[in-house]
Amino acid sequence: MIYQVRHVTEIRYSSIIRQARFNLRLKPAVWPGQILTDYRLVIRPAPATIVEESGPFVVNNSRIVLKEPISQLSIESDFVIDNSGIAKVGANLGPTVDQVRSAALLLRDLSEYGPARYLFSTRMVHPEPEIASWARAFINGSQPVVAAGIALMQAIYAEFRFDGKATRVDTPPIEAFRKKRGVCQDFAQIMIIAFRAHGIPAAYVSGYLRTNPPPGSRRLIGADASHAWVNLWCGQELGWVGFDPTNNVVAHHDHIFTAMGRDYADVAPIDGVFHGQSGQQLKVSVDVSPL
Repeated sequence: MIYQVRHVTEIRYSSIIRQARFNLRLKPAVWPGQILTDYRLVIRPAPATIVEESGPFVVNNSRIVLKEPISQLSIESDFVIDNSGIAKVGANLGPTVDQVRSAALLLRDLSEYGPARYLFSTRMVHPEPEIASWARAFINGSQPVVAAGIALMQAIYAEFRFDGKATRVDTPPIEAFRKKRGVCQDFAQIMIIAFRAHGIPAAYVSGYLRTNPPPGSRRLIGADASHAWVNLWCGQELGWVGFDPTNNVVAHHDHIFTAMGRDYADVAPIDGVFHGQSGQQLKVSVDVSPL
């Protein structure tokens, strides 16, 4: 599919701020099966500086600095992307969980695409015995790793409820796990903790969903904002495969990849700091239109 994606963020401050710095992770990084064209980033008022960077994970980062006093800020990311090269993966394809666990430890690929970076804990995603114990019923060492991913994805979809008011961006995954409620960020990070606990490289993916589904298909949850799902490393031949526990689907042509990191903090669409009194209102709108 070829899509036009428009992501607009509007920030209104409760008082004049004197200086601000932001990280914008809105431009899709290079990903197998995707081709990005016509990328455009418009910021009003215009920042004093923009520095484009990539890494250390699979992410593009625009660092902006605003030095003039402002009371509001508009950030618009607009691009065309073709993800028709992403192949659909069957449940019984690929190596077993045990084989992937061994291969991940032996592979000497330390690049941002290699499995080693996505095996260990981070500040937001660290070991939780409750989650590891719960996941054991769905992760069998002799089953194909894709089948294990689907089984755990289905379990989260069946046992957890999407609730935008249950958690915040800084809510620990274990709290969402115990509530059995949350949003795509929570479900993705719970799934990541579960697979890392069993030795499988798991990564956090930020991206978008098709806004309007094709006839006869249900509308996916999270299509009005940036979305999150999980990539599991499924051996050298298959590589990374996406699993969306919020919608109970393996990522395919309805999912548009933007960035991959260890947790939400590595790939958050926008974060930063400003100098001034506290208080701000954030409005985000996303439109993903098939071309």
